[in-house]
Amino acid sequence: MNASRFSTIGSLTGQTPSGAEPVRIICGHYGSGKTEFAVNLALREAHAGHRVALADLDIVNPYFRSRERADLLEASGIRVISSSLGHITTLEIPAISAEIRGPLAEPDTQVILDMGGDSTGAKILAQFYADVHRRESELLLVVNAYRPETTTLEGVLGHLEQIEFTTRLTVTGLVSATHLLRDTTVDDVRVGLELCREVSRACGVRLAFVAAIPDALAALDPGEAGDAELLPVGMHLRDEWM
Repeated sequence: MNASRFSTIGSLTGQTPSGAEPVRIICGHYGSGKTEFAVNLALREAHAGHRVALADLDIVNPYFRSRERADLLEASGIRVISSSLGHITTLEIPAISAEIRGPLAEPDTQVILDMGGDSTGAKILAQFYADVHRRESELLLVVNAYRPETTTLEGVLGHLEQIEFTTRLTVTGLVSATHLLRDTTVDDVRVGLELCREVSRACGVRLAFVAAIPDALAALDPGEAGDAELLPVGMHLRDEWM
């Protein structure tokens, strides 16, 4: 793999308005924690006073989608975009609302796209490719070392290449999100960090975020995450009994 392909972080050839926030596109295998990361990132940015829009582009996986927490997100001032029929979680129609083009054209809006988990789910991004291309963009790959498809360096790199081929975009950052739901410990976080470091060394993609439940993150030693941002994750997509 040619590491030089990944040397420019978050840069596309589109026309980026001056001062515009980059569009963050979140991808990752089913069960990686991709949607939980997207929801928590949106909440963090909204609570910091930013204007935020979150688009649920996942028409492949019917479970744990960001639209399921539309009430929570909208109560925090976040614009939620999903199906052309609205946030209907009991009706599966693969129709993404064209409303997404609105915030993509607003340079003062932080746009987060929760993409389908695999290369099939990534195909939906193609219809909005021109809109995304007008702004700087970050394609963040969420990695969970405990998922069967991404337990190894080869598995993660294979998934990364599939996503890039399908989206015609370059992965610009890794999100270390290895977890055991509410039982996640700091040792689980460290397992994910080590795998992500291997991936970073192999292809030059930076480690952008480390995401985990607050107690596990708080137990990390200073400097263990390097320059990556720490994102404490609330389990918003799972009820207490899950």
